[in-house]
Amino acid sequence: MNNPTKKQSSNKGEIRDNRQQDHTYQLSWMEDDIENRLGFRGGRYTSVNKGLSCLLGIVFLFIFGGLILGMTLIPQMKPITDIFLRSGNIWTIGPALFLFFMSISMLLFKSSKLAFQRRALNLATVPQNPDFVLNEQTAKTALQRLHKLVDNPRHFILLNRVQTALASLHNIGAISEVASILKNQGDNDDNQIASSYTLISGAVWAIPVLGFIGTVLGLSSAISNFAATLQLSSDIEAIKENLQDVTGGLGTAFETTLVALVCALIIQMILNVMQQKESDFLDECNDYCHTYVISKLRLSDHGWEDSSSDAPVAAEARRKVPPPNLSPGKNPKPGGDAAEKSSTPPPVAPLAKEQ
Repeated sequence: MNNPTKKQSSNKGEIRDNRQQDHTYQLSWMEDDIENRLGFRGGRYTSVNKGLSCLLGIVFLFIFGGLILGMTLIPQMKPITDIFLRSGNIWTIGPALFLFFMSISMLLFKSSKLAFQRRALNLATVPQNPDFVLNEQTAKTALQRLHKLVDNPRHFILLNRVQTALASLHNIGAISEVASILKNQGDNDDNQIASSYTLISGAVWAIPVLGFIGTVLGLSSAISNFAATLQLSSDIEAIKENLQDVTGGLGTAFETTLVALVCALIIQMILNVMQQKESDFLDECNDYCHTYVISKLRLSDHGWEDSSSDAPVAAEARRKVPPPNLSPGKNPKPGGDAAEKSSTPPPVAPLAKEQ
């Protein structure tokens, strides 16, 4: 009966210790990531939670709609408000604006997450002592140091690379493989970052398409109304009323395309800036790994004795040692003494002298 209570008390103590340790972390993904702080599951690295971005896009869309409705009270803003409130425009401009605000939300989250990832560059993941070297034995010390700095290194681009390299060095002991491991991990990070822009790139493509759909709908509406106007050529008032429908259709045709192209242009410009920032960050991660990891790699004494680089030296030393049962000064020949006995000069030489 006492064992369960002891276990519960020990578990509570461990939880308290873990909580205390969490407050000592220099970087905590669970506490500092913006999506985790909002109560949503954070995306990997700089990837964003798509559900949260969609929700925020809807919120921005309603806020923008409220602003447009408020602008209708200002007569001077009527040309602008008509673009968004015209009945023929809502079915294409509405979805285009939703994709626009969703993409803006994703880019804002990516900017915040990138700034959080950059904070890892200021951490000393490996001891900065000039005499410290990385090998199979000291890799464990560096790993323990890394886990004391952050709560989970795998959520950070830079720290995940360092952890993967140090774990491989500690478990396998292959110093020559550390650089290739870092390079492969860097390629994986590049692919991960590129894939995080897939939805935004799709939105940049889809928004102009929605604008062109609005153009087609507007032109078709204008043409059909113009045909009805021609049938009422005898009634001037009816012609005037139908011409308003024609011009409204033409307005839909061009306004939807205008709004869509402006939205796509804004997203594309911000997208290019973000991609450049993330590319620069990946380059800084590569420089960090070369400076603080690869440059500190050294062979340990045990690894030096067992290294394959000594094999040619040992083979050369064995070749220089004379085989047994040979007097000094004689060159070893295959076959031993039998080879020496069979190497007496043949009787051809005396015949050559007689000639």
